[in-house]
Amino acid sequence: MAQDDPDTGDTDKSTKWAENRTDWAEDRTILAVERTFAGWMRTAFAAIGIGLAFRVLFGAFEPPWLAKAIATMFIALGGALAIGAERRTRKAFAKLSSHKVVALGTPKIRWIGWLIAASTIVLIAGLWVLNDGDLKG
Repeated sequence: MAQDDPDTGDTDKSTKWAENRTDWAEDRTILAVERTFAGWMRTAFAAIGIGLAFRVLFGAFEPPWLAKAIATMFIALGGALAIGAERRTRKAFAKLSSHKVVALGTPKIRWIGWLIAASTIVLIAGLWVLNDGDLKG
């Protein structure tokens, strides 16, 4: 901490300490952004899981398309959350530079977000077409 630093009157040393603290703070921010991204991915998977659970639990719902529609909304929400988290994380990473921490990197963040979103599209298509192509039941 600043109060623990010996006051030697050496401005170069205090400048170095200040620069180190700034670098460490930026590294901590990068780690916090990664944790936030992981939290949003968990939320996206939770929305997808709620959609699947709704479809499974209320499969005999009348009319049958209503259960599929509600499940589709939750699954699509999961895909939208993944894309939104990916974009926010990349914007935050663009403003930061890592010093000692190896950041996940924007290409990996982009792949994770878009693969989850693409998977939700495939899941929605399977949800609607898997009954032998019958869109009604």
